[in-house]
Amino acid sequence: MPGIHRTRIQALFTIPLAIGLLGAAALPAGAAALPSPRNAKSLTCRGAGVDPAARVRHRAEVLINAPLRTVWKLQTDIERWPSWQAPVTTAERLDHGPLRPGSAFRWTTPVPPNPTPATSLEITSTVEQLRHHSCVRWTGPATGEGLHIDGVHVWNFTEIPGGVRVSTEETHTGPQVDADVPTATAILRQGLEAWLNDLKATAEARTHHHPN
Repeated sequence: MPGIHRTRIQALFTIPLAIGLLGAAALPAGAAALPSPRNAKSLTCRGAGVDPAARVRHRAEVLINAPLRTVWKLQTDIERWPSWQAPVTTAERLDHGPLRPGSAFRWTTPVPPNPTPATSLEITSTVEQLRHHSCVRWTGPATGEGLHIDGVHVWNFTEIPGGVRVSTEETHTGPQVDADVPTATAILRQGLEAWLNDLKATAEARTHHHPN
């Protein structure tokens, strides 16, 4: 039975997952996000960070040649995520107005057929902390057939000469990911790097076409 259970876990991990859980597609050469040093201090937003007890975690960052306002608007305009992130098939706000502490949103990403039928992961995220144009931290579960993940995700946005440094860190906990930490961590890394890559490409394209 353990062998069957492990095979099922590995099959699930062949798909792009996201809370993070975002596309594990290959990144164009030269466009990969920059992994942070192993000894880098965990990211925080208003003093709160990722789950310190989680075994599955990853941190990455990217430099974006675009104004901070452009990058921030893309990241916090949740309902438009599907327009620039292919792995996000639906996204809806559960409240209205600017993103703020207490805001919640539900979004989905597909799971193709594997030992379980084709399904979708449904992710319900709640903003716990936010500082305008600086940071955001959300938490929430992702559920699909045979899979449950609890995630904590922190984003930092820092203006630098020539653009914005976007740093992100995420932790996952749950029986499936805890059963295969190396694979779950690799999928999380791929998802975060793909997200940063899409954010960079979209923000820079908008800046190039609409410099003002």
